[in-house]
Amino acid sequence: MQTRLLAHGRRLELATLGWNVVGVVILAIAAIEARSVALAGFGLDSLIEIGASTVVLWELADVGHQRQRRAMRLIGVAFVALSGYLAIQSTVVLVLGFHPRHSVLGIVWTGATAGAMFALAAGKARTGAALENPVLRAEGRITAIDGILAIAVLVGLVLNASLGWWWADPAAGYVLLYYAVREAREALTR
Repeated sequence: MQTRLLAHGRRLELATLGWNVVGVVILAIAAIEARSVALAGFGLDSLIEIGASTVVLWELADVGHQRQRRAMRLIGVAFVALSGYLAIQSTVVLVLGFHPRHSVLGIVWTGATAGAMFALAAGKARTGAALENPVLRAEGRITAIDGILAIAVLVGLVLNASLGWWWADPAAGYVLLYYAVREAREALTR
């Protein structure tokens, strides 16, 4: 049973990894075309998710406590870096009154990402609980937060596109910032 659960956990991580590798490319294209801080931040968050999935796959190969502690620290450091980027970039965009363009690609991708991340997060939560693996459970929470962040970015993009609320894009960046700080603190204090 343990072997089957570990294999399922690895498949969930590989699916997350594959989704985010594709997502980084799509989000980079969409962020550049729209000049969107929210899409750029979400793309960086996807890079962190790639790193987190890689770390969890590494950790699942040997579930020793020392690896778990190192894995959580690596995830935490990545979120600290994302927090710094989002704080600076969102503030600069708001202060300068920078208006992003509309991004249909960004809207479609973030909507699809929300659904995919919530499904993957549920699988990781169940598998991590069955394995009593804190790293897989923590990465499942990060994946769920990725779904929440996708919704926040989606709302910002839709408000910008439909109502011309340019400030909704950097506001979505601040939502990402809040969750990045929270996850950094959680991962670094374990």
